Amino acid sequence: MKDLSLLDMALTHTSYAHELKGAVRAEHSERVEFLGDSVLSLVVSTYMYRKFPDLTEGQLTKLRAHLVCEASLCDCAKKMKLGDLLLLGRGEELSGGRERPSILADAFEAVLGAIYLDRGLAAAEKYLLDLMQKEIDHVCRTGIGSDHKTRLQEYLQRGGDADISYRLVDSSGPEHRKIFSCEVALAGKVLGRGSGKSKKEAEQQAAKVALQSLGLED
Repeated sequence: MKDLSLLDMALTHTSYAHELKGAVRAEHSERVEFLGDSVLSLVVSTYMYRKFPDLTEGQLTKLRAHLVCEASLCDCAKKMKLGDLLLLGRGEELSGGRERPSILADAFEAVLGAIYLDRGLAAAEKYLLDLMQKEIDHVCRTGIGSDHKTRLQEYLQRGGDADISYRLVDSSGPEHRKIFSCEVALAGKVLGRGSGKSKKEAEQQAAKVALQSLGLED
């Protein structure tokens, strides 16, 4: 960054700016976050359009919405440890604002907007794709919901870290035709059980059952 004041602005939450006393009030992140949201959409849309020419407009729209959702942006913010750098008001600080997904997702967009203002679209594109390209490629190639374990993890961790575990509970049949049964649990509470020809397949089926029990899948 050439202009560090842009980064300061991007990391200043409204709660911090509004708590400052006196005539001078810090410039907070809302406007640059608005800009970052547009840059995010442009970069992701352009990348998907160019790399996946077989996807229809409807598919592109649905996949983009999944990729730029709060949970995805929160993950990017955590990779960059943005929560440690935020300027928060006392109330937000005490209520766990540094770990709140909505605040982290907004901060990521704000930083992206600041990079765009400071160094241009190419730099913003590189910053974003360094973090998201692997996920974009995976989602565009496999679709949404094809990986039940990932979808379940994203849902259960939307408010922060969650104690998710998979356990092999049974296996039967001859060695060349074994059937495995697995359970998925959240903090020890079983959410679903599934079977398959491999442990991986059984875990996916357990995750699918858990999603169904949570009303997230038919």
